Amino acid sequence: MNPTINIDKDNLPTHIAVIMDGNGRWAKGKGAARIFGHKNAINAVRDVTEGCAELGVKYLTLYAFSTENWARPKTEVKGLMQLLVHTIKNEIGTLQKNDVQLNAIGDLTSLPGNCQNELTEAIALTKQNKGLVLTLALSYSGRWEIIEAAKSIAKAVKNGEIQINEIDADLFRSNLMSSNIPDPELLIRTSGEMRISNFLLWQLAYTEIYITQKLWPDFRKNDLNEAILAFQRRERRFGQISEQVN
Repeated sequence: MNPTINIDKDNLPTHIAVIMDGNGRWAKGKGAARIFGHKNAINAVRDVTEGCAELGVKYLTLYAFSTENWARPKTEVKGLMQLLVHTIKNEIGTLQKNDVQLNAIGDLTSLPGNCQNELTEAIALTKQNKGLVLTLALSYSGRWEIIEAAKSIAKAVKNGEIQINEIDADLFRSNLMSSNIPDPELLIRTSGEMRISNFLLWQLAYTEIYITQKLWPDFRKNDLNEAILAFQRRERRFGQISEQVN
């Protein structure tokens, strides 16, 4: 039975974030190089993006490349960057067909020039789309984002633009790279790992976490539906008690 029929379309998470984990292990299990896993991960990205667009989810953020990933073997990093350029170029049609707007967060200036160019062009080409907003976290670190926000606020205080007593959660959030999108309501992590790996540290404060043993290259729409169903079965209390929420 397709789990889609059980999903309450009036209770969808507005924003789903995904830690796409297990590409290397998937490739190793097939006796192939790690880059083979990354290449096959594109099918999962396409399927989940289309699934979110079809359901009516408004925001999807994918943890594509962390700042820590730069420390991986140079051959793997080079292959990933080449794959990123190739994928962005080839997936424009899919994004346009599904009315998806592309966005990106992270230290984008650290990416190779051709990656920056393809990303900038794709963001511009999809800017007018009104459906799902797909954000790629590239060369991203939650701690880095928080530090950058702190620097921005400190500079504003130094320049007399704001007073220290004006700094609150709303002001801090407005200085994050993701300030234009709501915090995730659901975080999906594949491969069974039980950690958030420096991803959206500020934004995940009250996010529901769903862990699956499935490796990312095998993740499909039905798996997305199962994660959403699990989310819909939970009671979100935000520090209150059940009686207050209900």
